[in-house]
Amino acid sequence: MKGLGTYTILFAFVAAVLLAGCAGSRGVAGTCEGSAACAQEQARPDSLRAKFQLNITQEDGKVQEFDAVLFSVPGKRYRLELTGPLGIGVASMLWTETGWQMVFPTEKLYVKGNGYMVGLLNDNTLPLVHIHQVAALFEGKLLPERFEKTGSKDSAGVTIVSAKESTGRLFSYAEKDGRVQWLLRTGRDGKPEKTVFLDEGTLEGRTMPKNIRFERDGKVFLEIFIKKVTHGKSFSLGTWRLNIPKSFKAVGE
Repeated sequence: MKGLGTYTILFAFVAAVLLAGCAGSRGVAGTCEGSAACAQEQARPDSLRAKFQLNITQEDGKVQEFDAVLFSVPGKRYRLELTGPLGIGVASMLWTETGWQMVFPTEKLYVKGNGYMVGLLNDNTLPLVHIHQVAALFEGKLLPERFEKTGSKDSAGVTIVSAKESTGRLFSYAEKDGRVQWLLRTGRDGKPEKTVFLDEGTLEGRTMPKNIRFERDGKVFLEIFIKKVTHGKSFSLGTWRLNIPKSFKAVGE
């Protein structure tokens, strides 16, 4: 998008990869690994397509709104498309088990990486995120898998639970009438990072929040408004290919 500065692009990058899926540890994938494997994944009943609005709040308080579509085969492959005003493509992201890459076509920039903790290692103002956990939000799964409760307390009808992830990372969450209200972690610089779940409703028979707000040190930096989630989708092989033109530069070059 014309006028989108480098800082905003980096923010958009972190916001977008929040919506990707599972961990990888080797290489960077730009195409699907074999048509037979891809064809098999296309038929998986747990694949989904989600349409949502993504709002990014910049440091000056201005909010940028994007339309977004996520194509997801949980734990295997994810494709995200972000568009701005007039349907202009802002970013395309592909994540596979062997790595991820993201392209900003109007800026002629790209980013590559791998691993389940995603973010900018040299910028503490942007949180590293666990992409397993954020991808699960579109399935209505709000808490990490395989965690251990270490304590709890009640306050004004809300239960505050202290817990520990399988990785050893500590977090807490609030629960009321069996519904998770928010989840709180400490960021790498010691500042609190909170995910707030709002506007609970039913999407394709599943109860889940339609509004998810991400806060850092008490300030909102990202907000998701889920419009539609469709399960059991099949995707074309082209969904799992993302080419980077040779003329594009890596972010930070």
